[in-house]
Amino acid sequence: MLFWGNYLGVVMGERGPMTGVVRSPLGATKQLLAEEVYQQVGASIIDGTLPPGSRIRDADLAEKFGVSRMPIREALQRLERVGLVEMYPSRYTQVTEVPPQLTAKTLEYAGYLGGAVAAIAVPRLSDAEREEAAALARSLDDGLDDPAALSAERWALLHYLAERCENDILSSVLDETSMPLTRNLRPWSVDASQRDAMRALHAELAEAILAGDGHSAEHLVRAMHLVD
Repeated sequence: MLFWGNYLGVVMGERGPMTGVVRSPLGATKQLLAEEVYQQVGASIIDGTLPPGSRIRDADLAEKFGVSRMPIREALQRLERVGLVEMYPSRYTQVTEVPPQLTAKTLEYAGYLGGAVAAIAVPRLSDAEREEAAALARSLDDGLDDPAALSAERWALLHYLAERCENDILSSVLDETSMPLTRNLRPWSVDASQRDAMRALHAELAEAILAGDGHSAEHLVRAMHLVD
């Protein structure tokens, strides 16, 4: 769960992802350098520091991070593969837009993915872990008035469950998709007319977790994402 842990540390830490002085060196190898740039730039796209349409130039990032252009290009190519940027060779890289249809498709995917995580993890939780996960489920109510807060609360629960799935394949999928999922779902919000129903789903999910009922938890997570 590399991205999500780094995202919390970068975005919710003491400084923004693209402000202040970046520590140098960022890593011991080219791969680590590219990974760090990927995490930092991706977090800046997600939190709006780099909004849609922003142009990113290799040279500017290389100077900011104190690295060569090679890890910068590798990081930008990876961001392009997950849909956060579009590269124009020898010119610039541009942050992509998030049209409503992309948000809708991402919400559907997140529902199925989150449901699978819940189905696997919930029966494997200890009693203490069920209490903690149920508390995270109940805290989802706190974000219903704030799309960004709701996204963070949902990912906190998903991250908690995913870490306890004991499934390396699923963890790898989440590592690669958590960044675009987080970004694409930021515009989504629960309509005011649906908030009471969503609170009921959160309460039912907490009860399913406490009961160790992975099947019910799976379907409730899907319902939270408007997946039938």
